[in-house]
Amino acid sequence: MAALTFSRSAGPRASGPWGLSRCILLLLLPLLISGYKENTSIPVCGRPWWSEDLDVTRHWPWEVSVRLENEHICGGALIELNWVVTAAHCIQGTKEYSVILGTSKLKPLQPALIPVKDIVMHPKFWGRTFIMGDVALLQLHSPATFSKYVQPICLPEPSYNLKVGTQCWVTGWGQVKQRFSANSTLTAELQEAEVFIMDNKKCDQIYRKKSPIPHLAPLVLGDMVCATNYGENLCSGDSGGPLACEVEGRWILAGVLSWEKACAKAENPGVYTRVTKYSKWIKKQISSGPLSGPQTSAWFLLLFWLLQPQMGP
Repeated sequence: MAALTFSRSAGPRASGPWGLSRCILLLLLPLLISGYKENTSIPVCGRPWWSEDLDVTRHWPWEVSVRLENEHICGGALIELNWVVTAAHCIQGTKEYSVILGTSKLKPLQPALIPVKDIVMHPKFWGRTFIMGDVALLQLHSPATFSKYVQPICLPEPSYNLKVGTQCWVTGWGQVKQRFSANSTLTAELQEAEVFIMDNKKCDQIYRKKSPIPHLAPLVLGDMVCATNYGENLCSGDSGGPLACEVEGRWILAGVLSWEKACAKAENPGVYTRVTKYSKWIKKQISSGPLSGPQTSAWFLLLFWLLQPQMGP
């Protein structure tokens, strides 16, 4: 039987069809590995493709419109191929939800609705009466198609310190006005507002003065973060939407809009779920799914097998 033989002077030598097959596999191995990486990797998070020839309202490719019966109810942020982060209070029971990606239009002409396959609510969420754990994950029925207009935002590390005064941006289809009424309509185009991170204690003092609840405990908790732009901001309709901050060249999801009083002016800052407090939980939930391809270790096992001398009679 032909075999792969070794010579001290000339090195490995292939003899017969079997040796030729091994040589071909060795030559193809780098291509297989590189192909695996390209097919299973996703775009680098938090680095949108921005160009001057693109409409400015398309500059937030992770923005998601969460829909109920094709009506916009909340915002959200794309973090993986088939995972969206939104606020838990946006979920109104076991109903049929869907999302729209890659558009700045509230009512696009040809909406590409992606149904929501599963919803994961944070176990600490108690409801709107006392908001804790106001974060939920939407697993999409089919993965998003990444493009210039559809890209994920990065999750911050749990240890990341979001400093007071950090410049961030909030986006959504809410009204940009000082007073919001139940009869107000949402804007047709995606809105954006520059905001700055506010000290939690100052934020809590603002809301405690206006709250009928006895001052026994803080209203703004440690798993929340406040932001204001000391002027106009986005109003109702942007619940669940992203608070995005650029950190060292990448955009991170710093917060998920949870609640605010009227519009988030200096006297009414927006209150967001602090994502750093939930990063571990989020990553655990999205990593529990099956792998989409063979693990890298499989390629090393194949390489090890190819390099072994043929055993046989």
